[in-house]
Amino acid sequence: MENLTFTQEVKPPDTKKGPVKWLKDNLFNTWYNTILTCLALVFLFFVFRGVLTWVFTQANWQVIPANLQIFSIGPYPLEQIWRVSYVIYGLAVLLGLSAGIWNGLTRQITVVIGCLGAIILLLPFATSIREQTLIATVILAVSFAIGRNKDNWKQWVVVGWVLSFPWTMMMLHGFGADTVSTTLWGGLLLTLILAAVGIVACFPLGVLLALGRRSQLPAIKWVSTVYIETVRGVPLIAILFMGNVLLPIFMAGDFQLDKVIRAMIALTLFSAAYMAENVRGGLQAIPQGQVEAAQAVGLTYPKATLFIVLPQALRAVIPAIVGQFISLFKDTSLVAIIGLLDLLGIGRSVLGNSEWTGLQAEVFLFIALIYFIFTYAMSHVSQKIEADLGVGKH
Repeated sequence: MENLTFTQEVKPPDTKKGPVKWLKDNLFNTWYNTILTCLALVFLFFVFRGVLTWVFTQANWQVIPANLQIFSIGPYPLEQIWRVSYVIYGLAVLLGLSAGIWNGLTRQITVVIGCLGAIILLLPFATSIREQTLIATVILAVSFAIGRNKDNWKQWVVVGWVLSFPWTMMMLHGFGADTVSTTLWGGLLLTLILAAVGIVACFPLGVLLALGRRSQLPAIKWVSTVYIETVRGVPLIAILFMGNVLLPIFMAGDFQLDKVIRAMIALTLFSAAYMAENVRGGLQAIPQGQVEAAQAVGLTYPKATLFIVLPQALRAVIPAIVGQFISLFKDTSLVAIIGLLDLLGIGRSVLGNSEWTGLQAEVFLFIALIYFIFTYAMSHVSQKIEADLGVGKH
């Protein structure tokens, strides 16, 4: 009778760590780490005790709900505020449909926004703000329910996102007698618009500049290099002042660009130079052999760059690109120097009211919290994208 050999299946070791195991391995693994951990805990206790005591017992937070509408839209006319509401409702529809169709990261973002809406409903804000938040949250939930398993709607939702920006700008600006000048845009609304325009416009311009700097044509290469190095050697404040003061001189006749458009141009041109260097770093990381292999199978140099090199280069520098986007979002606060009432400018104008004198800590802490929420969200989305694309993994 033939001998039979039985083998026992051995499962791989469990590499997951519970919270107690993690604490032991990272904070209490040696005697000196244990001492440092205890000293750090004592330090944090005394620091946060004072901060939390001030936040919950001494700070006057009434300045925030009393001026929340000003923080949100600045001096935007109250009789035209329905335009902002319609923009929010339209974006809620697109976001809800996207979450229902694509799931994953989009759904997580939608859930977080829905939770923020629920929190606003529970806080003591003005009735009008709570009503608009409730409507937007309901629209978001209904759109999510409608969009579930509607894969054939993907192309239409993508078209909707592409058209959402020009539609938003037209809605906020209006037409004819109901036109709302961009000089009346302010608060978080203006900050988000400046950041969105800068991010959307600087990315393709930065890619073109990076490709131009690597071009074999001397004219294109040197023009791109001079532009990049010149802009990177000048502070953003100087570019904002030049855009605000010098740009109108070159405008012909009565055609003039308002301050907001000039700020958009300055932010875009400034960020594009840094974006170009980030992209160029990714391009240099791609072996030349890949271009040669693509040309060997019949692809032209532009096609090899567009379909082979550029996707890999952008994938490799996602952290740097998102870091530039975050920096651009924070740099929008500098437009307050040229007289625009962005979120920081609105905060300073609120403090100019004698009723809120001495509440600088509360106002600027609230503004810092808003910047932190948006920048952290961008960073988290970047990390999820990197994980999905396997950036840094071999």
